[in-house]
Amino acid sequence: MKTVGLKSLVRTIIKNPGSSVQDGLLLASVMLVATLLALQYDLFWFVSELSEPQRKISLAEAIFLTILLTLCLFAFVIRRLREERRDAVRHAAAKHQVRELKRLASQDSLTGLANRRVLLRALTAATASPPADGTKHALFLIDLNDFKHVNDLYGHPMGDNVLKVITERFRTATRPSDLLARLGGDEFAVLSYNVDRDAAVSIGQRFITTLGREINVGWHSHKVGASIGAALIPDDGISPEDIIHNADLAMYRAKSQDGSSLVFFEPGPSHPRQIA
Repeated sequence: MKTVGLKSLVRTIIKNPGSSVQDGLLLASVMLVATLLALQYDLFWFVSELSEPQRKISLAEAIFLTILLTLCLFAFVIRRLREERRDAVRHAAAKHQVRELKRLASQDSLTGLANRRVLLRALTAATASPPADGTKHALFLIDLNDFKHVNDLYGHPMGDNVLKVITERFRTATRPSDLLARLGGDEFAVLSYNVDRDAAVSIGQRFITTLGREINVGWHSHKVGASIGAALIPDDGISPEDIIHNADLAMYRAKSQDGSSLVFFEPGPSHPRQIA
């Protein structure tokens, strides 16, 4: 334990050479002045007395100097340890700040969901290594219906509260392995891993079902639906750009339907097929 403390002290002294030298010089000056004062307060007499071999430092002077030296060393050590603690606190604060910046860079500030950057990173990984067991990954793009009416009629603070309620409902519709993200405004996305088409349809339907009940916020009831476009990996694209583009096409087809609907992308000249 003492060895650890000594190493810590030496490390702190090395990290703070300027203040350590200053303290050392101050300590030496204090000891010199104390020595002169202890030896009858006469500098020239003290110098001449040093040449006399018979001159002895008295017991009182020895005790005084020992106490003074101990106090100076104690103050020196305490200051070094305080500097080490201060450095440790600064280091911990810097690490916390870095973690917080990373969190803010990957999280939607309103809902706490993953943001577009995280989704793109996950989608890049998903397209780079599609499942080899016959299943697929599915990307759902969700655009809320009639949400603009909430903002226009009740204001953006009310709209933000409605989005928070919708987020919690969407959380209940996702599986633990799914990535739920908010892309901005009233647009959400879900990346579901290792599903077949039937499972993907079931997942998409769950999001529509969560919005079947009215949303009660601020003494008002709000009816909000969802238009969902879906694309499968690797069937509907081998790059994140292709998957997003095709899911977006399917979503706009869904928006042309009445009420909430789920549409999967279909290649070729035919229109995407409406699922629900």
